[in-house]
Formats: sequence, structure tokens, C-alpha cells
Amino acid sequence: MRFFAAFLLLCSLPANDVTAAEKPNILFIFADDQCFDTLRAGGNDEVHTPNLDRLTRRGTTFSRTYNQGGWHGAICVASRTMLNTGRHLWHARDIENDLKSEWVPQKKMWSQLMSSAGYQTFFTGKWHVKADPPQIFDVARHIRGGMPKDTKAGYDRPQSKDDTSWLPWDTAQGGFWEGGKHWSEVVADDAVDYLQMAAADVRPFFMYIAFNAPHDPRQSPKEFVDMYPAEKIRIPSSFVPKYEHEIGVYGIRDEKLAPIPRTEWSVQVNRQEYYAIITHMDQQIGRILDKLEESGQADNTWIFFTADHGLACGHHGLMGKQNMFDHSARVPFIVCGPGVDQNRRRDEFIYLQDVMPTSLQLAETDIPEHVEFQSLLPLLKGDSAATPRTAVSGAYMMTQRMITVGSDKMILYPEIGVSVLYDLAQDPLELRDLSNQPGATATKQRLFQQLLKEQQSTGDPLDLKQSFPDFG
Repeated sequence: MRFFAAFLLLCSLPANDVTAAEKPNILFIFADDQCFDTLRAGGNDEVHTPNLDRLTRRGTTFSRTYNQGGWHGAICVASRTMLNTGRHLWHARDIENDLKSEWVPQKKMWSQLMSSAGYQTFFTGKWHVKADPPQIFDVARHIRGGMPKDTKAGYDRPQSKDDTSWLPWDTAQGGFWEGGKHWSEVVADDAVDYLQMAAADVRPFFMYIAFNAPHDPRQSPKEFVDMYPAEKIRIPSSFVPKYEHEIGVYGIRDEKLAPIPRTEWSVQVNRQEYYAIITHMDQQIGRILDKLEESGQADNTWIFFTADHGLACGHHGLMGKQNMFDHSARVPFIVCGPGVDQNRRRDEFIYLQDVMPTSLQLAETDIPEHVEFQSLLPLLKGDSAATPRTAVSGAYMMTQRMITVGSDKMILYPEIGVSVLYDLAQDPLELRDLSNQPGATATKQRLFQQLLKEQQSTGDPLDLKQSFPDFG
């Protein structure tokens, strides 16, 4: 009966609405703080991610996906503002305070553009953008900020193996526990419920499903924590008690999640809790995918999974994402859809925010001039005219800059006049600074010139030539 009713409604629609009804659905699943190297299908044999692995097998993974950085410690704010406006890093910062007064009324936000293309738009979970979801989504539920305000999670822990002052499954600690239910479970409940509701609407849907996981406080049910005995968690190869350069991050909340200098045990516990909340989120994603299959809409739905940025969680003596190493700037990115190559891995440079113009192109609507990111459809469809990026760049406040061209990567610390150089092909974990090797200066000068071009593209106001006159 439901399908017959939908057919009758379809026949009664104007021609342009009929076209909209035939467009593919878009399911966007967004994690928070998830490093690219946290999927079993991606090569991490410590973590259990059966449902994300399931997506990996069904679709194409872009293995070199980056976030451009942030203008303050909350990298997620910059990432999400770029995502929802389509603007590059510093251009997004410049318009951040105008979203409510100018961008929302002008219907320039991602979800508004999808709505104009004939989509019913839905949001649940973490937002963290200076615009109100109820104003720009047709349906919005359980809108969350960045950190739970009532969390009792302790910092500077664990001090030792006897330190059990905070347990991730203790619902009395607040945080992601609300009424005995985890926020990830609430997000999945909302998504499943909406899929039931959307079945009665002839319009295609655009679902923006934003988990707070695996951001701290890294809480999950005990059964998930027990999957990862802390003493068996591997110490990252890049482990050091403290990063060798003073880059102005150790006063940030993220870095206070473990003692300084770091201990191996504190890193093992943090990674134990990180993996546990990822596996718990993966289970909730599985519920959404199962409901999509049950709805009969799976074959006409494009699914995108990514995260707003990565996380150090013990690499290089760091815990947070306020750095330019790949573990913090690089994220997973999986796309599944009609005609998309299955179980394929691609190594072109992309930014996670490329999902925004990709979805607009799938919606068969014009990509506005203000959108600076690139649609991935030409790459996914094997278009010979596709022009992959030759470089990616990143920035953190005025204290860090990054450029990667091919496998050559340079990180700059302008305030202290330090530059480091890596060959990601030979050293993907960024363990060996090549600055003292023959030819390093010439490589840095070449990368520096490319970075200057990237600065123009992103609207970066920092004059790097003052800090690095020998490169300019």
C-alpha cells in the first residue's frame, strides 16, 4: 500500500518534483576525532570495525583524505564550517560570524542547497557550527555541541595501573551517558526512526548523521572496553614522552588527557578507550545500514563516511588534533553508491569537505560559485578530464603550517623558525626528519613555493617569508 500511495503521489507532482523524486538519496555519516588508521579494513588489525569494513568492501576508499586545519583549538568547528559552507579554511573563518545573518537567509548552507534541489533534509548529532540546524534542516533532532557539559571525566590520567578513578562504562560519570543511554545510540535511534518516516515521503532524503564519537570523554559500554585489554594495546612506533619542539599545544585540554611526560601505560589506556568507542559507534552505524537495507532504499542511496579530523592519541608525544601530522590531519573517507567501484582504494589527494560539492552534483543542481572544494564524481566515474589535486596543505592557528606534494611532506613552525621534512612513501609514520639529509634544503624550497600558492587558495593571512626567509 505504501508503494502504491507513493506512486499515486508521484503521478500528481509537477514535472520538476518528479525529477527530484528520481534523484538518489544521500546518507552522510560523520565521526568526530577519528584517525584514518582506525579501520580494520584499512590495515589496523587491533581495532574491530565490522560495519565500516562492510562499507569499505561495498565502495571506494580515498586513502589520502585531509582536513585543512583550524583557527583555534576546536578543530571540529573549522572542519564543520568548511563542510557546510564549502569555503576553504581561512575564508570559512572570515564568514563564520555571518552565517546566521547572511548565509542562512540567503540559503547558501549545504543542507539548504540540498533542500532547494528537492531533498528532504535531516540532521542529528554533533553540529558545532554558528548556524541553527532547525533553520536549515527540514527535520533536526538531538542537536549536540562539542563536549558534554556535565562530564566528570578526569584529566591527567591514568597515573598508574592502579588508577581507576574514572571508568568509561560508569554511567554516573555523565559525559556521553544520558539517562543510561550513550549518545551514539541516540544518534542511531534518530537515524533509524527517520528512515521509517522518510519512507512515506516521495522526496529523496539527505541525512546528515553526526556522531560525537570517538571524541573524548571516550566512553562506551564495558563489553566494548573489555574487547581491548590495555596491556595488549601496541605502543605507537612514534611514541615519545613529549614532542621535541615547543609548538604551543600542551596547554590545550586535549593534551591534558594523559600525564606529561607521557607514560606507555597512559597511552595504552587512552588507545584502549579510543578503540572501544569506535567499535561501539561502528555497531550503531551497522544498525543504520541494516535499516537502510530493510527500507528498500539501499540501491538508490549514496553513502559517505568520514570524520572531521584525526587524532594523535599517543603518537609523537601528543594526544590531540592540534598538529599537522597525518594521524591528526588525515581521516577515513568511504563512498558507496550506484556504479561506484567496490573494494577499491584510491590514493588521490582529497579534502573531506569535497563531499559537499559531490552531493550537490549527485542532486543534479548547480554547484554555487562560493563553493571552493571539488566534486569527486569525475574521479569516481573515471572521467578523463578529472584533475586530481597535486598537493594538500594544512594550518593550525598562526603556529603551524603543512604542505604535502606527492610523498614529500614539510611541516613548518613559524613562531620558532623550525621546519621538518618527511618522505611519506618511505616513512608513513613520520618517524625520520630528513632535514639534515643531502638535498633537503632544495626539497623544502620547492615545497615552500607550493605552500605559498596554497595559502592564496585558502586565504591564509600568515606571511611565512618572515619566519623562513631562506625558503622564499
